[in-house]
Amino acid sequence: MQLIDKDLLSMQEVRELVEAAKKAQRELAEMDQAQVDRIVHAIADAGVRNARRLAQMANEDTGFGVVDDKVIKNVFASRGVYEHIKDMKTIGEISRDKEKGLRVLAVPMGVIAGLLPSTNPTSTALYKAEIAIKAGNAIVFSPHPAALRCSLETVKVIRQAIAEAGGNEDLVSCITIPTMEATDNLMRHRDVAMILATGGSAMVRAAYSSGTPAIGVGPGNGPAYLEKTCDLKLAVKRIMDSKTFDNGTICASEQSIICDEDMVDAVRQEMEAQGAYFLDEAERAQLGRFILRANGTMNPQIVGRSVKVIADLAGLDRVPATARVLVAKEDGVGRGHPYSNEKLAPILGFYTGKDYKDVCSKVCEILHYEGAGHTFSMHTKDDAMVDYFAKRVPASRIMVNTPSALGGIGGTTSLQPALTLGCGAIGGSATSENVGPMHLMNKRYVAFGMKELDDIKATIPSCKDGICNVAPDLSSVDVDAIVQSVISKLKAL
Repeated sequence: MQLIDKDLLSMQEVRELVEAAKKAQRELAEMDQAQVDRIVHAIADAGVRNARRLAQMANEDTGFGVVDDKVIKNVFASRGVYEHIKDMKTIGEISRDKEKGLRVLAVPMGVIAGLLPSTNPTSTALYKAEIAIKAGNAIVFSPHPAALRCSLETVKVIRQAIAEAGGNEDLVSCITIPTMEATDNLMRHRDVAMILATGGSAMVRAAYSSGTPAIGVGPGNGPAYLEKTCDLKLAVKRIMDSKTFDNGTICASEQSIICDEDMVDAVRQEMEAQGAYFLDEAERAQLGRFILRANGTMNPQIVGRSVKVIADLAGLDRVPATARVLVAKEDGVGRGHPYSNEKLAPILGFYTGKDYKDVCSKVCEILHYEGAGHTFSMHTKDDAMVDYFAKRVPASRIMVNTPSALGGIGGTTSLQPALTLGCGAIGGSATSENVGPMHLMNKRYVAFGMKELDDIKATIPSCKDGICNVAPDLSSVDVDAIVQSVISKLKAL
């Protein structure tokens, strides 16, 4: 009976939160760009001020990651996102082309449902609140139960910032009784216009099947290619920095590395020099049995944990205390090859290829198995190699010479700073871009007449026996230039 009461209470809470958010959004819709921007700026400042406190809470609640790295993520999700979006026109008329007679107005979607993951609960809340309000929307969060306390505290910080900036604090709210029924009710609510789904594959599928428009992201499982022209020491440093950042909880982080067969010794030597521990065959099998559950999904016990914790849990007693990343040789992809899966932890699979073409083939195989449309990274000085892989690899983000985790979210690259990374149609996502305010609005087009029906009729070719003449369009041809060219060539003869 107690469980039933909890479910009913949580669903009633959702109805009340959405109703309050709807009212607050209507008030926001009456504000101009400057007023909206003032609210977003206030959220960014509050996120930075509270970055360490919220990071500490997230680490305490979930046991995931590294506090100092979570601080960086909170600042990135606050100030980094704000600096990128602050000058975007998102309210009212956002563009006007007099020559084409076309005006475009931004129309807020209304109330957004935001799902928060346990891996990045506080930073994701800050980021989603900023982009939702920037586009003129309110947002109601559904937190992961394991990160409830830190999620609620983050929302409290955001709500206070909104109120101090002259907005209605109900623009951002959070479910306090997290249940599956509450989340489902939120996603299916008639007054929820869009779902921003960040979380496990099951939750993303639920968002897309809810009947409400959704932007969801699939798993990341990005390989990293160490191409023979790369600065090997720097490339390894970038990979190690990326994979150890917050203990690998960013989905754009490297999940495996791959190099040409003739580079294996050099790559291993450099990785070991920078703190990688290569598992022997027995250790590889032992950890492999631990990192995946019986159904083939990632064991949550490894998520965001340090090498030491993972080694202890898996019974690996020879891993040195100085080890930063565990590396396991992998020779296949799919079931029975646990290191070919996404591992949100400092664990890397290690692959080799005969040459760059073989490497590309294996990279595609890995991503088609898991992580299609997400992220691939490579380290090279050869632009031709970048072109070759960019044309073939099924990823929306091709990271070149950068830590993939930070590059993918726009921290070390010029991509839209974001913690929701679209995977495109191949990855089952509605967009292949890093999600920002422009994805959370509708556009209303005002189009002025530029021609009459008679003008269109005049362009229709004459037809005979069912066949229409296709006359060449010479309107853009510079006849004088052609004549002068011919004359010049005749004179040269």
